[in-house]
Amino acid sequence: MTVTTETQAIGATRAAEASPRPRFFTWRRFATPIVVVVVLALLLLWVSTLQLDSIEQRTLNWTYITLRVGEHLSLTVVASALVAVLAIPTGILLAKTRSATVRNVILAIANIGQATPAVGVVILLAILWQTGYTTALVALVVYAFLPVLRNTMIGIQQVDANVRESARGMGMTPNQVLTRIEVPLAVPVILAGLRTALVFCVGVATIATFINAGGLGDMIVNGLKLQRYPVLVVGAVLVACIALLIDWIAGFAEDLLKPKGI
Repeated sequence: MTVTTETQAIGATRAAEASPRPRFFTWRRFATPIVVVVVLALLLLWVSTLQLDSIEQRTLNWTYITLRVGEHLSLTVVASALVAVLAIPTGILLAKTRSATVRNVILAIANIGQATPAVGVVILLAILWQTGYTTALVALVVYAFLPVLRNTMIGIQQVDANVRESARGMGMTPNQVLTRIEVPLAVPVILAGLRTALVFCVGVATIATFINAGGLGDMIVNGLKLQRYPVLVVGAVLVACIALLIDWIAGFAEDLLKPKGI
């Protein structure tokens, strides 16, 4: 009986070792960029068949489009980086604080930017401060701050108390427990918040055109005002493609950075 059991165990172990591991690089994982490339190719083919007037030609050219895409990506990436630098440490501090009053006050302040319509945040800051790139950047940070802050708090708070106690029992200091145990376990939740913030920033950055901050919103607004629908369509499709690509990149990074076994 013992020999049979050992034989079965050895067979199971060999079968497990022989079974193929799930592949990380698959066609399904790269479906989003493939779709984006196809859509952009079809958009280029469609625009090439149109008879563009002088106004459309000044907009639908590589120089103008590259400039606007660069402005849009700059607003999105810089704002998301600032949100990460500011919101993640604040979320960790709020998760560790014992004062419910402090936690509720800061969450209420952060919630103002999320509750207020995006165009309201942008225009209000422009009225109180000035127009331009910096104001748009601050508005994006204010609008995208809450998802990262809340996800960081939730990620830290959801770590099992038994895990913390085990780490302390091994002689770790509170800072070591935070940096070696809690933060790594909270990484998937924090990255999900950053992913949401990135997509928010891509969408809200289109409104930056109203305060002279550039971006692809210029194409969308000009297409509407001047009734040049090819310009409008190109601007809208580019924004959608950027949002899809950034969400895909963030999801890819989330899969790579999360701890093994989670």
